[in-house]
Amino acid sequence: MDGLSIAFLGAALGAGLVTIGAGIGIGRIAEHAMDGIARQPDASGKIFTPMIVSAALIEGVAFFNAVICMLIALK
Repeated sequence: MDGLSIAFLGAALGAGLVTIGAGIGIGRIAEHAMDGIARQPDASGKIFTPMIVSAALIEGVAFFNAVICMLIALK
């Protein structure tokens, strides 16, 4: 195995781990938000906005890490 194929393998593993982590994170946010809304339906507006902001931040970090993995793979 040469260095380039190891870099491709590392970038692919990194992209996969980032995707799995983002999916777990967003799933947990949604789970807890839905649980909170089910317990307190009146607070749904106060729960929904931070949930969306948190999910967007996780997506941003995941996208940033995926771009880094692609830059490593294409270098």
